[in-house]
Amino acid sequence: MTEPVMPSGAGAPGTSDRAGAEGPGGPSRPSGAARIRLHRMRRWIRSRARFGMRAWRRSLRLRVALSTVVVGTLALALLAALLSDQVRDGLFEERRDQVLSDAAGRAEQVQDQFDSATVGTAQDAQRLADSAVGFLQQTAVDIEGVLLLPSPDPDSPVLIFAPVTDQSLRSVIEDDLRERVREEQFQQWQSVALPAVNGTSEPGIVVGAPVTIPVAGAYELYVVYSLAPEQANLELLQRVLAVGAITLVVLLLGMTWYLTRQVLDPVRQAARTAERLADGRLTERMEVRGHDELARLGASFNEMAASLQDQIERLAALSRMQQRFVSDVSHELRTPLSTVRMAAEVLYQARAQFPPTQARSAELLQNQLDRFENLLVDLLEISRFDAGAAVLDVEQLDVRDVVERVVSITDPIAAERGCTLTLDLPSRPCTADMDARRVERVLRNLLVNAIEHGEGRPIEVRVGMHERAVSILVRDHGIGMTAPEAERVFDRFWRADPARTRTLGGTGLGLAIALEDARLHGGGLDAWGSPGEGAAFRLTLPRRAGMEIGRPPLELQPIRIEREPVHTLDPAGPAALPELATPPAGQPMVPDEEGER
Repeated sequence: MTEPVMPSGAGAPGTSDRAGAEGPGGPSRPSGAARIRLHRMRRWIRSRARFGMRAWRRSLRLRVALSTVVVGTLALALLAALLSDQVRDGLFEERRDQVLSDAAGRAEQVQDQFDSATVGTAQDAQRLADSAVGFLQQTAVDIEGVLLLPSPDPDSPVLIFAPVTDQSLRSVIEDDLRERVREEQFQQWQSVALPAVNGTSEPGIVVGAPVTIPVAGAYELYVVYSLAPEQANLELLQRVLAVGAITLVVLLLGMTWYLTRQVLDPVRQAARTAERLADGRLTERMEVRGHDELARLGASFNEMAASLQDQIERLAALSRMQQRFVSDVSHELRTPLSTVRMAAEVLYQARAQFPPTQARSAELLQNQLDRFENLLVDLLEISRFDAGAAVLDVEQLDVRDVVERVVSITDPIAAERGCTLTLDLPSRPCTADMDARRVERVLRNLLVNAIEHGEGRPIEVRVGMHERAVSILVRDHGIGMTAPEAERVFDRFWRADPARTRTLGGTGLGLAIALEDARLHGGGLDAWGSPGEGAAFRLTLPRRAGMEIGRPPLELQPIRIEREPVHTLDPAGPAALPELATPPAGQPMVPDEEGER
């Protein structure tokens, strides 16, 4: 026996093809060039996907158009499939009925021919069978082929050669159909796939019926009908439906794009106009065309913009008048204040000659004049910030020197209130571009505020830095404040407790000025507090002008660690802060477990 031929591509084990694909340890890895191409392809696919997602999120027009097209395409595809199925079933059932009727008539005609013929020998029976099959093939143009197959009958006296018009059609006659024809002894049919000339297949129907040939006995007559014309009509209908669906989708896409443009263009114009209005270009207006709903929307938007412009201009004029009024009043009050100051100083210097009541009045007058003068200075400074006239005198300084200088100035005030100041400074230089006068004023305000509300408890001052920013943290352990109070603590003339008097002569503008000074440097001033635990203020400044700060070097909330004895401020050098000590290198600063109030 000859060995079976191996199919193409199914090489034997150990052949060169498999050896080239796999090594001793399994499949080989792709080469470096292949990996680079694969990596580039993946990167290109990811970039296209990200671009598509951005376009999908940002464009309402694209979402509406694609959604409409997808829904319309699905609806048209479903409709086309339903129509195609209905037409196909209708064509098939109509053709099947025609085929069954025609096949029944031809089988009856052949049987009549067999019954009327005179057959004596096997040769006569063979000629009769060949004549009947040829006659059927010649008289019908819609018949693909005719087959006359013998029924397995062991008692048949004569066996003849079964005539077939097309030998290739023998394979389409299934055993199931032949068995049904023999058992039912009645016409049977079956759908089959007929081989075509180009190697493909086409639909067809095989109809079988039993016949009896004189002398030869029982045979089976099979007539094969082709459904190629019906299939061609169905394919033509499907092509027409496909072209119509594509045309409708294109028209739907164009209509959707046009309608969304008509609706969304005014909306986009309104968004651009609103952005320009937000940027301060109050004269911007929408272009209004037509008299429809969108035109009314544009007109209403323009009316709203005109009303906002009028109100903003009036508020701006009122604000300028108020700023000018505060500035003028502050300047005008300086002259009478100087006169009153000179008279009060004369009285204050001569208070030893007055009775005790008059001497006390002279002291109160002197103190209140000092506070009044400080208030005028703060009002002038606030008016400069409001007018945008405040400027910085920037120089590069070591923050440690500024902090030590301010702490040494406020240390006597703290000693009078029974407070101790502790200082934690970095060991290396901590330089930053700043206006020393303004930074000192911010720190004085923070320290005086901590002394005012510290209730005689220790106050810590800590300095931290990283490559982009420097932070100064002032922490007291006094009455503290709530979260809403911490949000309003920088408001002008605001007090958490209106009944509480300022014992250190504050004007109510110190923290507001400190916040403006911090913003003028490009930094920030933050506050935190908790009732009964104290408060913390953090000043953060960029180390270079215009540099992004990012995360501040110091945490605003306290770190809960074990307390150590608090060291008082040493004039010769800073003392370490036990509670706010710097954590070890590589460990993040963990906020207090209690967190913000």
